Amino acid sequence: MKSYRKELWFNIPARRGFVNITDQVKQCLKESGVSEGLILVNAMHITASVFINDDESGLHQDYEEWLEKLALMSPFHSIGTTGQERTTVMPI
Repeated sequence: MKSYRKELWFNIPARRGFVNITDQVKQCLKESGVSEGLILVNAMHITASVFINDDESGLHQDYEEWLEKLALMSPFHSIGTTGQERTTVMPI
């Protein structure tokens, strides 16, 4: 049985971002010489994920909106437009 392992590292300049890694994965497959079987692409960080879908801006925007509702950028404390401090209570 043939196997191949390679780590790819990515720096994302913002707190959240989408990176299409299709070309890098194809290159790894080519380097491996493996012609049959499965490929495992795994995010090795607790706050990272890999998803397979179309690379289209509308879909990315949907994910951004969903993620913002799920995990607000500043979920616990913010200053309102009136200058008053307010605390956001997050439902469980």
